[in-house]
Order: sequence, then C-alpha cells, then structure tokens
Amino acid sequence: MDITVLAVGAATFLLAGLVKGTIGLGLPTVAMGLLGLVVTPAAAAAVLIVPSLVTNVWQMLAGPRLRPLLARLWPMLAGVVAGTLVGSRLVGLAGPWAAAGLGAALAAYGIVGLARLRLPHPSPAQEAWLAPLVGLATGLVTAATGVFVLPAVPWLQALGLAKDDLVQALGLSFTVSTVALGLGLLMERLYDPDLALLSLAALAPAALGMIVGQRVRGWVSEPVFRTMFMAGLTLLGAWLLARGLT
Repeated sequence: MDITVLAVGAATFLLAGLVKGTIGLGLPTVAMGLLGLVVTPAAAAAVLIVPSLVTNVWQMLAGPRLRPLLARLWPMLAGVVAGTLVGSRLVGLAGPWAAAGLGAALAAYGIVGLARLRLPHPSPAQEAWLAPLVGLATGLVTAATGVFVLPAVPWLQALGLAKDDLVQALGLSFTVSTVALGLGLLMERLYDPDLALLSLAALAPAALGMIVGQRVRGWVSEPVFRTMFMAGLTLLGAWLLARGLT
C-alpha cells in the first residue's frame, strides 16, 4: 500500500474512534465506508478487525451487566455468528457486488438514523423467535458488506434497555460480529499477514480518537453530533453505491 492509503487509513481510524467515543458506535461503519474509497471491502474489513475488536471489548466490559445481557441476547448473537459464517461462504466480501453492497448498507443505516425510525418493542414471546432471525440477518449483512449495524442496532434499541445497558449491549454485539467477521475472512483466506500488521497499527489512532471522543461527548450535543454523523454516512453510502454500480 502506498503512503496515500496509509495516511487515509490513519485519518479514518482517528475519526472512527472519535465517533465511537462520542456516541458509542460507528467505528466499523466509518472505517468501512472511508477505507472503501481507497481499498476493496475485503481489505478494509481485514484492517478493521483489531481496532474494532479492542474498542468493542473495551465498551463491552465498561458496564456492570454483561452477564444478564449475555443471558438475554445470546440467541441473537448465535444468529450473528451463523449468518456471518454462512454468508462468508455464499457471498463474501470478495464478490463483484461487495462495494455496492457496502454503500447500500451505509446509506440505509444513515437514512434509518436520520428518520429516527424505531422498531416496536417486542413482547417476550416475540423476542424469543425474532432474536435469532435478527442475528442471522445481521450476520448475512456483515458477511456481504463488513458492516454489522443492521438490523442489530435498531433491534437492540427496541428492547427498552437503559442507556448504559444499551451501550454495553452494542459493545457485546459488535464484539461478537467482529470475531465472526474475522473467522469468515480466515475461512475465505482474505486475512493475510500484511493486513494483520496494518490492522494492529490502526489500533493506535482508533484508541486516540475514542479517548478524544469521550471528551467531546461532554462538549457537544449528542443529538446534533449523531444527526451530522448519520447525514455524512448517508452521503458516503450513496457515493459508494453509485460507484459500485458503474
């Protein structure tokens, strides 16, 4: 990779970490979107693994309710793993439509965020059978695009979790998705040593950005920042989708 790609990568993970530190999510989404401008989705996903895993484990362990969240969310998480591994074999990030799929996923997530769409709160009986399906769908989207926010994030938001529990649940979901994506890349032999080194190097700017973002959270209105983030994500996704279809 040339110096331009490395510079874009460092700036991308700094920005992605800042977004995650501010609103509790967005590192993989921002990283996949911006890296997708200069490298293939498969390469972007491979570089994403280490910083995504470390920052999400950090977020997952930051709250006190990991065990009850695991007990409630394991059916969805199992679906995420199954969907990602099956999707990696059937579709994968090396396919010809991967770039367009990434753009579509980013734009869809941005539009959902801007429209403030919320799924209805499921009853316990509905949650029991819907959770594995949500996980399976999230895994398939992850395998095809490297983005693991849909439909997992709207689903978690619909469960009525307290704010701190939701942030911890997002960290848990993203951690499982990152591990499953890494396994899928290994299965398809898309994770080579050079990309592993770049992924490790990306941890420093991501961690720095996350620390800065946690400070920014106290200075900036979170709703305003979130709206700006979703608008930018929608435009970036639309650009990647258009470029992928041409």
